[in-house]
Amino acid sequence: MQKIINVLSIASFVISGSIAGAGIYVYANKDALIESAKEKIMKQAGEAAAGAVLNNLPKQSLPKSTGLAIPPF
Repeated sequence: MQKIINVLSIASFVISGSIAGAGIYVYANKDALIESAKEKIMKQAGEAAAGAVLNNLPKQSLPKSTGLAIPPF
């Protein structure tokens, strides 16, 4: 029974240490993580906006020939 309790104790220590280590890592690198997330979001937002604009443009073709110049009034 004591061996089971010792294993659970060690497992609990490892899990707690992992959580604390991850928290310290995030806190130490928070500025870099925020900037990375901003860059990814801005890139995706730009692509989405460009796609929306291009999809909403009217589908017209350019004329193959033009007429005479309009005389001045």
